[in-house]
Amino acid sequence: MIELKNLTKIYEVNKNNITTAIKDINLKINEGELVVLKGSSGSGKSTILSLLAGLSKPTSGEVIIKEDRISKLPDNFSSIFRREHIGFVFQKYNLIPNISVKENILLPLIPQNPSSDEIEKLLSDVMKKFKIEHKKDDIVKNLSGGEQQRVAIARSQINNPTIVLADEPTANLDKELSLHFIDIIKELKEQNKTIIIATHDPLFFDLECVDKIIEISNGEII
Repeated sequence: MIELKNLTKIYEVNKNNITTAIKDINLKINEGELVVLKGSSGSGKSTILSLLAGLSKPTSGEVIIKEDRISKLPDNFSSIFRREHIGFVFQKYNLIPNISVKENILLPLIPQNPSSDEIEKLLSDVMKKFKIEHKKDDIVKNLSGGEQQRVAIARSQINNPTIVLADEPTANLDKELSLHFIDIIKELKEQNKTIIIATHDPLFFDLECVDKIIEISNGEII
């Protein structure tokens, strides 16, 4: 379902400051797999997720998802592909703090302009699934960290994506909330979602539901 071929990403701040974030990454991920990218901060995990989501372009190599070479797509087509296929859970949630839970969750639907009935059904389903229906009209900045994470996950699932990407999803959570997040991930895997998690949290390394653990160091698979 997903293939990374000789993937390299170099950030050039200026001629005297060049950083190779990842180098010659080759990786295949099957449909329905739960894959953990393991590595310390700065190892290149987040860069891989960004390239998978089409949020950035590789310096060389290819990202192929469902036979689409998304690394070659123009930005507007990358956005459409991401909206239709990928749910991204960001480390710091990337929520808009001064609007409501409902409004944050519905943001990915704006370009599709669905009917009011469709909106209400999608919103109701996803809020029940992640147990935040009672927070529907609350302003996001007034929520706890765990509640904000559930909003972020709900937003990532409003379009029912086939691929879920999560960047250090438990970095800002205590152990109880981290275990709750893992339960949510297990539910998504049971729905045959393809899930890729970038983390250095040891809670993920011994889970029976994890299909592959890929260790990244200094931008390379080790």
